[in-house]
Amino acid sequence: MKKLGAPFYNCAKQQIQTMCAPYIAAMYINALKSHISFYTTCSSLSFALNNQFSTPPFSTVQCRAILQSLTNSKSLKPGELLHAHMLTSGVLHKDTNLSTKFAAFYANCGKMEKAEIIFDQIEFKSSFLWNYMIRGYTGCGFYFKSLLFYREMISLGIRPDNFTYPFVIKACGDSFLIAFGKIIHGEVVISGFESDVYVGNCLLAMYLKFGEMGNARLVFDRMSKRDLTSWNTMITGYAKSGYSREALSFFNLFLRSGLVPDSTTLLGLLSACSDLQMVDMGKEVHCYVLRNSLLSSHRFLTNSLVELYCKCKMMMYAWRLFSVSLKDSVTWNTIISGYVQIGMAFEGLKLFCQMVSYGEQPDLATIITLLRACEQVTAIDFGMSIHSYLVQKGFGCSIMAATSLIGMYAQSGRLSCSKRVFGEIAEKTLISWTAMISAYGHHGKGREAVSVFNQMVENGIVPDEGAFTCILTACSHAGLVKDGRIFFHQIQQKYGMKPALAHYECLVDLLSRAGHLEEAYEIIKNMTVEPTDDVWVSLLSGCRLHGNVSLAEVSAQKVSEENPHRVSSYISLSHVYADEKRWDDVEKLRGKLQSKGLAMPKGCSFIE
Repeated sequence: MKKLGAPFYNCAKQQIQTMCAPYIAAMYINALKSHISFYTTCSSLSFALNNQFSTPPFSTVQCRAILQSLTNSKSLKPGELLHAHMLTSGVLHKDTNLSTKFAAFYANCGKMEKAEIIFDQIEFKSSFLWNYMIRGYTGCGFYFKSLLFYREMISLGIRPDNFTYPFVIKACGDSFLIAFGKIIHGEVVISGFESDVYVGNCLLAMYLKFGEMGNARLVFDRMSKRDLTSWNTMITGYAKSGYSREALSFFNLFLRSGLVPDSTTLLGLLSACSDLQMVDMGKEVHCYVLRNSLLSSHRFLTNSLVELYCKCKMMMYAWRLFSVSLKDSVTWNTIISGYVQIGMAFEGLKLFCQMVSYGEQPDLATIITLLRACEQVTAIDFGMSIHSYLVQKGFGCSIMAATSLIGMYAQSGRLSCSKRVFGEIAEKTLISWTAMISAYGHHGKGREAVSVFNQMVENGIVPDEGAFTCILTACSHAGLVKDGRIFFHQIQQKYGMKPALAHYECLVDLLSRAGHLEEAYEIIKNMTVEPTDDVWVSLLSGCRLHGNVSLAEVSAQKVSEENPHRVSSYISLSHVYADEKRWDDVEKLRGKLQSKGLAMPKGCSFIE
């Protein structure tokens, strides 16, 4: 192909400068410079310019057809060349329709700055052009700009249609503008586009992003037409929002509708099965996937199945599926996390070593899982290596990574390292504050934990259930009865929350350790939730420590009713009897243990 040289460039530059404003001309001249090898780059368009450039090589109709093809394929560079050619030929500035299509082309390619320049040049703007601009800004993530264009469009009296609303609704959902999204919903209903299935699906997705499943269900019920996307959105939405049983019910309704599930449907179903640990239904889905040969083409289905088996603690099934599958980082993360979650941290660490040997790069999710594994087995050297890797890869500033490091170092006895990591966090969140409170509590430093908790509140962060559990645990370990009582009463009186079971367990343990056994017993009797055997064991331990036989017998009886196979309660009561020289009762308890075939598990220890 013969390249066009300086004569073409000089002629084109002169014509652009004559026809366009300076700032627009500069943009097109730069585009022309970058594509001066005209025939080579644009051979597929078969341009046939003559030496005089006196007549355009293509008619307007031909240019429109070519531009439409380029718009559909998002071919930016050939489109820029065509744009420069149309400017030099003198056709474009006379044709508003063609200018509109060029603006739509740039918007579709995500070049909104160029699209807006052309948009501003067009005097009479069609709804087609407005739709492309709104769509373009939404697709590029400029949601507020998209909504501003929508409002300007309305103010000029141009009516939105079923191509406008989906992208306006998406902009509301992605920017989490709940009130504005509901206003748009009202406008959709008034305009009569609620029956459009595409608009309805976008409304469903918006309400799911808002977490308003009730409104999503109302939209779904009002839809006159529903497609596969409508059903998939509801099933996936229920599963992600924690309404797993509702997701399964919806799936049953879906089957009655006569539609065939696709991979998205199955992913939502597997998520619900994992949450409810319904392994039998998960196996049925697995069989369906195998029968329809979906595993090879949809790797995320493999990952979801591995996650299901891991959550159901069926690691043999998870491992078999993992070993025969094509693996990506998500697959590795899922199987490693599965082993760590069921307490098999060593296996998780071994798998990580295999992952690296296969050339797979760990990401932040992998690192956080590994830190949890190191925390379980106090593998401090391995954990410090991971910390170095985090710093090297730039993950050190991540809140989740820093929080995991705080917990790992605290569990491994390196409280000073936990403090250093906490101090390096630029913007501390509730999670990071709670991790540091827990670290101090784990080391019996109750005063320091109370100080950090108060600093957190002074910084305007409202504690949640987990933060109160950590501070109450810290008070219990340090014997801070007065502070523990204050924090427990703050849960309801200051923050309007109902005390959870964990809060009662911490308070009973605190009072029992300090010898306030009757007060602890009264709290158990007045609990707003049903006490578990852990609550009674805390009281029983306090009775053993302070020699209260009557309450020890009551506590042991309650533990036996809740968990007949819990050996520690029999042992604690036996020690209480032994301290009081009631040897006959000791023998009876030992006989009861032997008759039930119960024995204390053997202890073990290990080093890294």
